[in-house]
Amino acid sequence: MKAGPASLWRDRLAFDARAAVLLCAVLAALPLVITGPYAQGIILVSMYFAILSLAWNALAGYTGQFSLAPAAFAMLGGYTTALLDFYWHVPLVLAIPAAVVSTALLGLVLGKLVLNLSGPYLSLTTLAFAEIARVVIGNSHEFTRGDQGMHVATLTESRLAYYYIFLAALVLVLAVLYFMLRGRLGRFMTAVRDDAIGAESRGIDVVRVKMIVFCTSCAICGLAGSLYGTFSQLVSPELGLLQQTGLVLAMVVIGGMGSLTGSVVGALLVYLGSEWLRELGNVQVIVFALLVILFARWVPGGLWSAAVARIGRKQA
Repeated sequence: MKAGPASLWRDRLAFDARAAVLLCAVLAALPLVITGPYAQGIILVSMYFAILSLAWNALAGYTGQFSLAPAAFAMLGGYTTALLDFYWHVPLVLAIPAAVVSTALLGLVLGKLVLNLSGPYLSLTTLAFAEIARVVIGNSHEFTRGDQGMHVATLTESRLAYYYIFLAALVLVLAVLYFMLRGRLGRFMTAVRDDAIGAESRGIDVVRVKMIVFCTSCAICGLAGSLYGTFSQLVSPELGLLQQTGLVLAMVVIGGMGSLTGSVVGALLVYLGSEWLRELGNVQVIVFALLVILFARWVPGGLWSAAVARIGRKQA
């Protein structure tokens, strides 16, 4: 008897989740081998981008909604924590959750305005929102200190402790997305991605599904930005640069759209590669732009899809 589509989907998702857990276990063991604070910091920032990539992939890879504001929501999450700490001395154990809630609520407001749009209009609207948010923060010198940025308190002075904090956040995000995708919502998400009109004709509330995923994606970005701000002890408008969003998109396209493991692998490879190419200046932008074009043309499913296909051929 052949397995049904739902069973195949669950099997594929379970395999993807097991691979992601294995990758996280490798990341947990890396500090035993990589003891230098600089190298640990690079992997830590890679995990920050992995969280952003997972958030964007949930929206674009699984639901087919292309937002250009993941870095902007990370910036807003960072500034929420910074402002609460700087002006009202709110403890970080409360300021970080407040960043998650505030970005989710902002996503709800923005979602009501843009999620009825489709095609390039959603991308353009979120791009406009991202640039407006960055410019407003950069020019509000009296409140946000403008381009100078704001100091943020730190959770701990230990880089190794922060490494495991980011790893725990990465595992948490993977778990949240896995349970979202495993249930009915996950099937609704892929139905909206594949054929929104057909999904609506079958009784799926398409706008509601988009809204849930968009708010979840915004909240995850807010969490990432808040944690990164406490790690670097500084938040600035540079967190929301379009170039940061471009990196996230490159990570997902190269790692694999519609994949949990692909998002993490792509983030690790692209950020480590960008650090390696940093001495060459803006050449890294050209290199990753070319890679995105090549992958979109010849490996549309990214590295994860190619790896799964190879494993399938070997098993056959």
